[in-house]
Parts: sequence; structure tokens; C-alpha cells
Amino acid sequence: MSESEKDPLKEKFRADADPNLDAEVDRALGELSLDQLYDRPVAKAEPAKTGERGTRSGKVVRIGNEEVYIDFGGKALGVAPLGDFPDGVRIGQELEVDVERYDAAEGMLIVHKKGAVQQSVNWETLETGQVVEALVTGVNKGGLELEVKGMRAFMPAGQVELWHVPDFSSYVGTRITAEVTTFDRQKKNLVLSRRNVLEREREQLRSKTMEELEEGQVRRGTVRNVMDFGAFVDLGGVDGLLHVSEMSFKRGRHSAGDFVKTGDVVDVKVVKIDPETRKISLSLKQALGVDPWESVETKYAVGSQVTGRVTRVENFGAFIEVEEGIEGLLPISEMSWQRIAHAQDVVKEGDTVKLVVLKIDPAERKISFSLKQAGPDPWATVSERYAVDMISKGTVSRVVDFGAFVELEPGLEGLVHISELADHRVKNVGEVVKVGDAVDVRVLEVDRQARRISLSIRRARAAAAEVAKDQPTKAPLSAKEQAKQKKRQSQLRGGLDF
Repeated sequence: MSESEKDPLKEKFRADADPNLDAEVDRALGELSLDQLYDRPVAKAEPAKTGERGTRSGKVVRIGNEEVYIDFGGKALGVAPLGDFPDGVRIGQELEVDVERYDAAEGMLIVHKKGAVQQSVNWETLETGQVVEALVTGVNKGGLELEVKGMRAFMPAGQVELWHVPDFSSYVGTRITAEVTTFDRQKKNLVLSRRNVLEREREQLRSKTMEELEEGQVRRGTVRNVMDFGAFVDLGGVDGLLHVSEMSFKRGRHSAGDFVKTGDVVDVKVVKIDPETRKISLSLKQALGVDPWESVETKYAVGSQVTGRVTRVENFGAFIEVEEGIEGLLPISEMSWQRIAHAQDVVKEGDTVKLVVLKIDPAERKISFSLKQAGPDPWATVSERYAVDMISKGTVSRVVDFGAFVELEPGLEGLVHISELADHRVKNVGEVVKVGDAVDVRVLEVDRQARRISLSIRRARAAAAEVAKDQPTKAPLSAKEQAKQKKRQSQLRGGLDF
């Protein structure tokens, strides 16, 4: 046979010359000569018969330059392109393959590695379960529009990824590997699924990951889903739960979205693997390194001054962060030397404040601060600045049923009892004074130990009236006297008449 007469398809799958193989062929032929064999009618290659399509398992018996020979048992032999095995293949290896067709001329099954992309595909050779390469040409409301070797195809939105994808526009122009799920040769309809391919890859990866996974390992993963209580992280075919309490050393109420978002690549520590349920618990904060609370007593001794940032304001106080993972409470009672009704009247979220450390409990991860003790105590020298019967200016800071509190200076306020507001009987304090009013008050009593000052508005007004009464007053000038005074001023401006 000349080189030009050789069948390129047969030559592709013809084994290299091998004496052992030739001997095996001779035994198989018996008394039948090659000439007699060639005289027999040759059957054309045809699709695999019933029961031959689908997936089969076999063992690699030979590896050629471009093909791999697989023994399926029972004298069934298959051949697959070597290109289906980019990661390599070895003799004796057990494989699962997809049968494409049966070549009667060669007496072999034409197969492909399970999940391998098939290149020579058209409307005639399409089979459900085939893996093909598709070009994404467009996006519509229901999913992706694709092209496979000139054939138009469609992929439903739910079959694109393992997880929900809100926007498919980034897929346009890319090539993806997908599986044929349904097709209609007459109507030229072809539906593909990428998800099926990904699920198989994920399952293969899962087995490998589970074999390698151990408690205490730090592994890199991708955040796949974020809930309020935590996030699911893909470690390589295996999902682990990263609870919100294991995301940061920060205390308080937080949502997982405050720390991670879908698509983030994170390093996490494998905290626990449940052998029965195969559930995996992860920790982000333990993978970060040293717990900052381990050295908190050394860095923040009781009585020392620190600077912190207000992270949250509540009715009972405010939470202050002095460093990443170290957050403590500033009680409302420690915000000011004077009584305050609302913490937000003193601090707001995001404020930077100077504080004094009051108490530390590393075991409970608690630390408390004082804002008022970070500055001088105005009550320490109050008796030197405010004496009894002294008249002073102040601002109404609070109005209550029994009177009004007046701030004399920052951190120092006194009470004006309702009976000391006015000369007449007062039924409603708000009718006499309002918050923010500037008033003059008279000091009635100073109690430094009890941190109290009694003030009076009515007595301050009475004192002012007494002073005004004691001042000499001049009677108003008559019209005649006013005219004379005006004339004298005019003459004085001339500089001549006196």
C-alpha cells in the first residue's frame, strides 16, 4: 500500500511497530492469512451500538505518540487521544471514559477521557453529556448566548456557576467549557451547562482536599456566600463555615458583612472538622496571629492615659477602640463630672478621645475607660472659685420638674430649685427658663464633697435690683435747660465765646 493510499484515520490510531503486538496479532488470526482478511468486506465506522455509548471504565494498556489504548475487558479495546490527558497518564491506570462511537474497521471504541473537551463536534456527532468549548456571544434575561463550532447554543442562568451571579456581562467574549444537556438536530436547538462541569471538578477537588485537610492548618480560600451570622469559604471543593465571632477580635454586635464580602480571598485556620457530618469550622482571627488581649495588661495599665476612637454610642455609654481587636466601654457616668442624660451629648461615633484606663479583665476580654478623669476635676477647687452670695453667669443645661440645672463651666453645674426661679409661684419650670438660656445666678451653697451647688435666679435678680436702687439718678433736663446746654456746646466749638 502506498503512502497516499493510507487511511489517515486508521494511521492515527495505529500502534507503533511492536514485535509482541505482531505476535499477538498472528495468534489471533490463526490460519487466516492477511490476504483473506483484506478480501473480507470492510464495515464502515458507525456510532456505538446500544449499550456501548455512555461512560465506561477501563485500564490503560499502551501509550502511543498520539493516543492511549484502553482495555475494557471481554476483548473490548478503546483508543483515546493523548491530548485528553494534559496532566499525564500511565500504563495500568484505571480510567473512566466517554464513548464517542465504535470503529468497526479498527474494531475499537473511539473514546475520550471523561469530561475532556471534544473538538470534532457537529450536529451529527452531538451526544448528551459531551463536553465542548463554547464562546459566549451575548447575554439575555434568561442566561448566556453561545457558539459551539458554528452552532448557536444557550445556557440558562442557573447553569453558569455553582452560585448565583447577579451580572453576566463579564462573560461576553470569553470561552468556557460546558456539557451538552439537551439538543434538537432538526430545530437546531442546543442547551449547555457549565455548572455540571464545575460540579464534577469540585467533587474531584473535594476528595483531594478532604484527604489533605487537618485541624490547625491555615489554608487559603474564597468567600462564596455571606450571611449575617457568618460566611462560607471554599477551601477547594470543600466549604467551611467562618462564624462572625471568628472573624475579628473585636467585641460587640457585628455582621459578617462588616469584615468580608463575596469573592474575597482569605487565609483561615481550620478549627474543627466533624468526622460524622464533615462540617468544617474556620477562624479568620486565629489565622491573623497573636491575640492582642494576651498583652493588654502590659500595654494598657490601670490609670494610664490612652487615645481611642468611638465605634458605637449606646444609652448606657460608648464603645472605644484603642487598637485593632481591643475595644472597651466608656460608661455614661464616666463621661463628665456633671450629670448627663444622653451619651451622644458628649461623644459621637468616629470621635477621637483621650481616656484613662479604669479596669481590665483579660479573661473576659473587657476593659473600661473614663473620659472625665483624663482632665482636671473642676470640683477639686470649686470652693476657691465660687463663694456663697457670689453672682455668676451660667447656661441652662437641663430642665426638670423640680428646677433647672445651670452649667457654670465645663463639667460644673448647679441646681436652681423651682422655688428660686422667680419672685412669684412657678408651676411649670419651662415657662420661666429653657435649655440654652444665659442666666445670672447667685450662689446659695457649695458642697464639694457631695459635688453640689445650690443656685438662685430670683436672688441674683434681686441683688441686681438693689445695686441699681443704690445708684444716684439725675432728673431729666427741662426744654429750657436743654436749649441752654446746646447753645453752650455750640459756642465751645467756635473757640471764642465763654
